[in-house]
Amino acid sequence: MLTKEELPECPVATTVQLIGNKWKLLILRNLMYKGMQRFGDFLKTIPAISKKVLTDDLRALESDGLVDREVFAEVPPRVEYSLTSLGKTLKPVLDAMYEWGTDYKAMFNT
Repeated sequence: MLTKEELPECPVATTVQLIGNKWKLLILRNLMYKGMQRFGDFLKTIPAISKKVLTDDLRALESDGLVDREVFAEVPPRVEYSLTSLGKTLKPVLDAMYEWGTDYKAMFNT
């Protein structure tokens, strides 16, 4: 989790720092609208993402308190990712982005 000193003064910059790359947004999208996901689920629905970037972004989202990682003591190990209660508060942001993107795309379909 970021310290108070690491947070930008601007609230928009803070949000961008936490979720501002396309992969993090797509990871959050999956968790918000599809629910719990396993590593392979992300790879299927975000095909252009590399395993390394997915791992790094999941770790960052977990570190920032937005994603929860649950490891099950099984062979082979099973790991499931879900949104934390803090992560769920991003729903209005993602909903607004979805609506804006839909409206923007509609301008080209007329």
